[in-house]
Amino acid sequence: MLTAHVRRLLAGVVLFVTEFALILLVGTVGVVVFLALGRQVLGDGQVDFDEAAFSWSHWFLGENNRRWVDFMTFMASRNFIIVAALSIIGYFLLIRKHRWYSLKVPVVALGSITLNLLLKNFYNRPRPQLPLTSASGLSFPSGHAMISASFYGLLIYLTWQHVENRSLRWLLTVLLSALILLIGLTRVYLRVHYASDVLAGFAAGLLWLLVALPLLKRIELFTKRRVRPGVPNEASAGSPGKI
Repeated sequence: MLTAHVRRLLAGVVLFVTEFALILLVGTVGVVVFLALGRQVLGDGQVDFDEAAFSWSHWFLGENNRRWVDFMTFMASRNFIIVAALSIIGYFLLIRKHRWYSLKVPVVALGSITLNLLLKNFYNRPRPQLPLTSASGLSFPSGHAMISASFYGLLIYLTWQHVENRSLRWLLTVLLSALILLIGLTRVYLRVHYASDVLAGFAAGLLWLLVALPLLKRIELFTKRRVRPGVPNEASAGSPGKI
């Protein structure tokens, strides 16, 4: 009996250390990438690979795929994200009956949009010349890239929290990850963003997600302990089951 208890304890410790190390690694890489790109943008405003990325994106996606490209970039537009976010909020409120999960969606989405606007005004980088479609506002970091990394990154997190089937979980993770990358690539293809804008947007969106999710989880547990003293763990704090 003691051996089984020790095994469970060790497994929990290993899982915690692995998750913490992975989050720390991803967060560190995100900070380094964003600060390195931001430093160059604040300097001479040019990043070496930006011009080459325009040509590469057209080679990779093809020259006659504007309709498909426009659809992909629409998947991270504010209009689409608002509708998608409201749908997910309704699902968790009305079907899963979990108000804290419904709170995560607007906090992540609205927080990402707000942070993006603040960063754009701080770096004040103009958009590329000769865009293939209309776009307003500043360029660094890319709002589409940042919002897609945080919003679809949140969907990946929810997938791992709720989808029990391993194959389906990995399939959804791969598809959502590919969607994030393609959204960023289409912004370069349309010449409304430099590749450095997109990479910085990915980094900032991921960092915001890494900050927001643990913070919301701690607020949730703290609130439930205040309402129901003695709540010891996530399971008794109302963590929803998987599907």
